[in-house]
Amino acid sequence: MRERIIKAFIEELHDKGMKFTMDDLAQRIGVNKRYIYQHFSSKVEILELIIDQSLSEFTEKTEQIMNNTSLSLIEKIRRICTLLPTHFELWDFKMLEQMKRYYPEQWTKVNAALSDWEDLRLLLEEGIEQGELIDINTTLAVKLIIDATNSIFDQRFYMENNITLPEALSSIVDVLLFGLVKNKS
Repeated sequence: MRERIIKAFIEELHDKGMKFTMDDLAQRIGVNKRYIYQHFSSKVEILELIIDQSLSEFTEKTEQIMNNTSLSLIEKIRRICTLLPTHFELWDFKMLEQMKRYYPEQWTKVNAALSDWEDLRLLLEEGIEQGELIDINTTLAVKLIIDATNSIFDQRFYMENNITLPEALSSIVDVLLFGLVKNKS
């Protein structure tokens, strides 16, 4: 039942933003809201769980990529940059702004996670040391990559242009890693 509540919570977020009530959530599921309170004490608890699950899964997938010895350095960078968090419906500019306003503690946690890609910085430094990447300030490179990949939070743009989020991330990372100029070799 907890999964059903989480699914309905995400649907409510999608339809109404952060302002929906527990009554709205109960109505969507077709239960009395007391039933929801048997599983969760508040909307904040549900939101926290979704954020924690999403960030934990993202961290786990990142570690798997980092530890995968069959991947090249460039493929590791590419895969880390194109990871989509679960429940990516939350990661939309509108939703993040509402979270910042109504749930500042949760927003702080999400914002910190979106701004800290230490593993990516380590991979870039390794790439520079091995001569696979140009010598660039890795702090600046990570910021550029974060800012570019965070553009997927403008999900409306991608939907209006019939671009899926995985396609968008893949194209963004390709441009960042390989540029726009065709190889003339």
